[in-house]
Amino acid sequence: MFGCLAIYVEDKIVLILRNKDNNNEDKRDQTADNGVWLATTEQHHQSLRRDFPNMRSIQVLGKKVTGWQVLPAAASDFEQAALRACELVLARDPRIGKVPKARRASRLTGRKRAKGEL
Repeated sequence: MFGCLAIYVEDKIVLILRNKDNNNEDKRDQTADNGVWLATTEQHHQSLRRDFPNMRSIQVLGKKVTGWQVLPAAASDFEQAALRACELVLARDPRIGKVPKARRASRLTGRKRAKGEL
C-alpha cells in the first residue's frame, strides 16, 4: 500500500506501518509521518489522545484534521504507544478500525469486460 504495510483484522483496516526515507528528489520532509497510523474517526480523537498524547493528524494527507492519526516514530514514547495500539486492536477496541469502501472498477476494465478481453 504505497510503500506502507497495512494491517487488517477481518474486514477492517486497523493500522498502517510507515517508514519512508528522505532519499528522493522531493524536497519535502518525507519522514514526519513515519510511525504507526491508526484507522479511526474524528469522534474518537479526544479519547484516544488520553492513551496516546503524541498522536496527531497525518500531514501528508493535506488536511488539518484527518480521520487517520499517526503515532510518530520520532516521539519519545513511540515503542510504548505502538505496543498499546496493538493491545487495543487485539481487544477489538471500537475506536480503531475502518471497513474500507468498495473500489469501483476502472472505466478501462469495464470496457475490456464489455469486449470480452478479460
